[in-house]
Amino acid sequence: MAVSTDAPVRPAKPAPAVSRRRSPDSLAGTLAKIVLLGLVDAFAVYVLMALFLNEEWVVFAVAAAVTLVINWIYLRRGGLPAKYLAPGVLFLLVFQVFVVVYSGYVAFTNYGDGHNSTKEDAVAAISLTAQQRVPDSPAYAVSVLEQDSELFLLVTDPDGQVQLGGAEMPLEEVTDAQTNSSGKATGVEGYETLAFNDLLNRQAEILALKVPFSEDLDDGTLATADGSNAYVYKPVLVYDEEADTFTNSETGTVYRDGGEGSFVSDTGERLATGWKIDVGFENFQRAVTDPELRGPLLSVIGWTFTFAVASVALCFGLGLFLAITFNHPTLRGKKIYRVLMIMPYAFPAFLAGLVWSGMLNQEFGFINGTFFGGASIPWLNDPWLAKASVLLVNTWLGFPYMFLVCTGALQSLPEEVNEAARMDGAGAWRIFRSIKLPLLLVSTAPLLISTFAFNFNNFNVIFMLTGGGPRFPGTSQDIGATDLLITVVYKVAFGQGTGRDYGLASALAILIFIIVAVISAVSFRQTKSLEEVNS
Repeated sequence: MAVSTDAPVRPAKPAPAVSRRRSPDSLAGTLAKIVLLGLVDAFAVYVLMALFLNEEWVVFAVAAAVTLVINWIYLRRGGLPAKYLAPGVLFLLVFQVFVVVYSGYVAFTNYGDGHNSTKEDAVAAISLTAQQRVPDSPAYAVSVLEQDSELFLLVTDPDGQVQLGGAEMPLEEVTDAQTNSSGKATGVEGYETLAFNDLLNRQAEILALKVPFSEDLDDGTLATADGSNAYVYKPVLVYDEEADTFTNSETGTVYRDGGEGSFVSDTGERLATGWKIDVGFENFQRAVTDPELRGPLLSVIGWTFTFAVASVALCFGLGLFLAITFNHPTLRGKKIYRVLMIMPYAFPAFLAGLVWSGMLNQEFGFINGTFFGGASIPWLNDPWLAKASVLLVNTWLGFPYMFLVCTGALQSLPEEVNEAARMDGAGAWRIFRSIKLPLLLVSTAPLLISTFAFNFNNFNVIFMLTGGGPRFPGTSQDIGATDLLITVVYKVAFGQGTGRDYGLASALAILIFIIVAVISAVSFRQTKSLEEVNS
């Protein structure tokens, strides 16, 4: 049959009008961006000025580069992913990368008490602290002034000359000072004169105030005890800049730069104030050669591994047992039991440590008084009982997490596999050992590794329960039987029993990182074999 060619032709639809491309930013968004970027730049300019005045050139260059990059990212068109990623990357670099890199750098220095600044600062500090009052020193009439929360001395010497100075400003002559009827200078324009009550309230600050006569501290300083009269103090230790030595003016003992960040006499006597220097691998060497540190540190390393492994095994074993028990299909009230099981998980670890510390008290603890008839059992004072107590408390805190994980993993296992095993005549233990446990480990093995890493650095339980004690005998270091490496690092860094030693603490922190990283890497490689269960 022929097809007619006279069919009406439908008119073509008009082409859609091309819409004008709208700006991706609204007026409000543009204004918000300008305001926020302005605030960031204002803060950056303030930081750059402070760095410039302190001559911190490396940090100044880095801060300037970061500021320019941020402005380039947010002022140019496009680059939307960079605008979202820039804040996160910046905070990552500042709070993670910088901290790790700086901690690594500190590990190769002697940074700590007495070694926390430059040699120039150490020389100034020694000269300032080694001051003694000059016998028969004339009395200088003084008034204590304040400006911008800093104290100054307005001095009227015996000849009537008026001078003004502070801790960081040597005495300078003042011509427009206010004086009283006796000729004593009492005030200067721009400064506030402290009243008698203020002098009493700030006596400690006034006693610590030492005003140098000149830039050379060997010329002496003025110090006052009552805010009314000051006397001349000169350093017992006199610094010779050419010879780079300190000489005790009373005994004649000479202290030289010993090359280890401090001044040392020929007899080995060391001045307390030193400076920070690079020491290479000395901190790592101390950890294995210092007799007072090597023995306790080896014991701590062994206990750290034992604690981490035992904590994972006990928490996982108890959590899995309870998960299987409360996962039985015929058990009534399972929801109530499960809620009760996860109650310890709601307790903060540091609070639980304090509560258990009271319950395990040898004299007045609830455990001894209720379960052992008031016996004096040293749960926290005997090394082995303290370790058992720590593991008990950590298991109580940690098993609810494993209980939740194992409950979820058990409920996700296919029931068909269990039915097939029963039809083949396998018993409950055989099904658990050959089917359920391997399938559980596939999903829980990474969590077990992370739990091991967590317990390797479980600071809260140890520090709040035992404080690391009982302390090892025969060592000046505050290290005890239940200390982990992380608590030792804390004690070394913050001077628990000894001076603060950030260099050694950073070196120990690097060792912890290496140990955990190696064990985690090996463990994650081993977990790949478990994936064959599902293949």
